[in-house]
Amino acid sequence: MNKVCAIFGGSRGIGRAVAQLMAQKGYRLAIIARNLEVAKAVAGDLGGNHLAFSCDVAKEHDVQHTFEEMEKHLGQVNFLVNAAGINRDSLLVRTKTEDMISQLNTNLLGSMLTCKAAMRTMIQQGGSIVNVGSIIGLKGNSGQCVYSASKGGLVGFSRALAKEVARKKIRVNVVAPGKRKTDYGGRGGEFWMRTHLCMLLDKVLFLSFSWKPLKLS
Repeated sequence: MNKVCAIFGGSRGIGRAVAQLMAQKGYRLAIIARNLEVAKAVAGDLGGNHLAFSCDVAKEHDVQHTFEEMEKHLGQVNFLVNAAGINRDSLLVRTKTEDMISQLNTNLLGSMLTCKAAMRTMIQQGGSIVNVGSIIGLKGNSGQCVYSASKGGLVGFSRALAKEVARKKIRVNVVAPGKRKTDYGGRGGEFWMRTHLCMLLDKVLFLSFSWKPLKLS
């Protein structure tokens, strides 16, 4: 199996940490973000023949075009990481409808669209998908109703898709990080849980290509 990995949201935070891990593992990467210049900078910092692409995951045409470009320049994508996400913290009664829609479109619909696009090649050769959720999607949190709904929905989506495509040797996993220190969270500095998250993703990566069940606590 080829080792081509597409990382949506790979220009910062969790996505960038995942990109660094995958580069060390010898994968050829597609770093995808809305800001192409930032994505290019990350791809360049990783060294090797990694490429950067610009994409709004909430737009199906953008997603389809990005996959076409990745396959043209990198080959068939058989590993997909969905780390793109936004957050607009607010009590529900104060939340604007447009902020609800933008969070649901990016955090949930976006992952659905990238998974759908990836199926076109994965269904023929197998592959693996890792969706980055949040502990907030499992437990909820005051002031984050919409974000909680988007990440909780991602868990349900991932479970259902895993059942749909398991017989095609496509694995679908979701990781739900807890408290972390990243630029995404507005705190700046280095990744607070980087070591533990990368260890978890390393396990997911291993089972993805050996097809052996692994219980993660």
